[in-house]
Formats: sequence, structure tokens, C-alpha cells
Amino acid sequence: MRFAVSIPPFTDPKVIVDLGVLAEESGWDGVLLWDHVQWDTHLELDVHDPWAMLSAVAVRTERVLLGTGVTPVSRRRPQILAKQIVTLDHLSGGRAMLGVGLGEPSDADFGVFGDPEDYATRASMTDEALGLLDAMFRGDAIVHHGEHYDVEAQLRPAAVQQPRPRVIIAGTHPRRKPLDRALRWDGFLPISYTSFLTPDDLAAFLDGVDTPDGWELWAARAPGHSAADFEAAGVAWLVDGAWPQGDWVNELRDRIGAGPPR
Repeated sequence: MRFAVSIPPFTDPKVIVDLGVLAEESGWDGVLLWDHVQWDTHLELDVHDPWAMLSAVAVRTERVLLGTGVTPVSRRRPQILAKQIVTLDHLSGGRAMLGVGLGEPSDADFGVFGDPEDYATRASMTDEALGLLDAMFRGDAIVHHGEHYDVEAQLRPAAVQQPRPRVIIAGTHPRRKPLDRALRWDGFLPISYTSFLTPDDLAAFLDGVDTPDGWELWAARAPGHSAADFEAAGVAWLVDGAWPQGDWVNELRDRIGAGPPR
């Protein structure tokens, strides 16, 4: 099992970069940043771009996987997102990954900017954009005229990782459609907004599901359950993080510095 830390980029970007560097020094295997534009407007948080900060972490680290948890690709132009990720992959020597979700909140991160708020439209855009990103990561020539995107291009360079950086799909438990999407890519991160998902929850949700070779289950660590419990449920990556309230930066720094819960 491997261990990642999930960091909300809602404070001084230099602090976020230092937390990412500390994660590698403390034995963590991955660093994930949230990807939002505003998130909760009532909190009046400073929200920074994850790809810029991950690039800064890349040049100060050598080992940790670097990516988002998660990026709503429907509000990003595929070619711009592909350039950001491929550039990160080159800066890091092949350590970039992409976590993908439909995104929340629908109003503050989408509707107020004129982007679609409804999930069906964003799901359709996500699936079409993922196909384009796959080709762009590989450096393939693209001729695509779809429902949401028209592209005739070939982006260079290709990613360092071949055939491409891994793509992990997130989705809200117990909805099945995100899992169906995840089975077409490299892994799945189930999310619950009401409670932590236990190892038993995860095992039951994936019971009978035929997963592809190399496919990985990611999970947020639930209090009261050991890493071994999650590993027994089939989890390949266990993710720890913090909710951005109170003295969350210092609390998260202490947890990162203590190392992963092996």
C-alpha cells in the first residue's frame, strides 16, 4: 500500500509547497492538491492554482507522485490542462497524475462563470475531454469533432510517462456511474460528503466488480481503521488530509511530519 496526503490550497502558496516537500521528507508517496476556483464563498478563502504549486513541489522533490484530488475537467480547456500536466510530468521526471471529478460547488465554481451547472452536461464534457487528454498526453495527432470540443492538433512534447500519466476518477458513494467511468481509466477514489467510508463500505461497493490489470483503488483514511484494514479491502492508495477550518494548516503539518499511518 502507498500513502498520499491531500492538501487544500487555501493558504499562502509557499506554505502549501513546503507541506508538499515535507510529505516527501516524511515518507509519504504522493501529494494531492484540491482544484477549485472559489469553493465556499462564505469562508472568503484565498484559493490558489494547484498546478502552479505542484510544479514548485516538483523541483524540490524527487520521489512523490504529484497530482490533484480532484480536477473538474469540464471547466478547463483540454489543451491547456494537457499542457499543465505534461509540463509537470517533465519537471518531475514522470511523477504527474490527474484526479478527475465533476466538481463542487456547482454555483461558485461553475455557474457564476457561465459554465454548466448540471451534472449531466458536465459528465458528458468530462468523458469527451478525457479522450482528448489521453491523446494529448501521448503526443498523438488528433482530429476530433465532438459534441463539446473541436480539435485538429498534435501537442508536443508527449508526457514522460508512457503511455501517459495515470488518470484516477473520483465519485460520490454510492453512485455507480463514476465507478463505471473509473473502470475505463486507471483507478477510483470514492468520496462521501456525509461520513467516512470504512473498509467494509469499500469492499461491499466493489464486490463483484471486475477491475482491469493495474487498476487502483484509492480511499480517504477513516478514523478507527488501520492501514492494514484498508489494504485488506483492496485499497492501493490511502489518502489523509484536512478540512480547511480552524488551525488546519498546523494540524496538517503535524500529521504530515509524523509520516503515513503504516
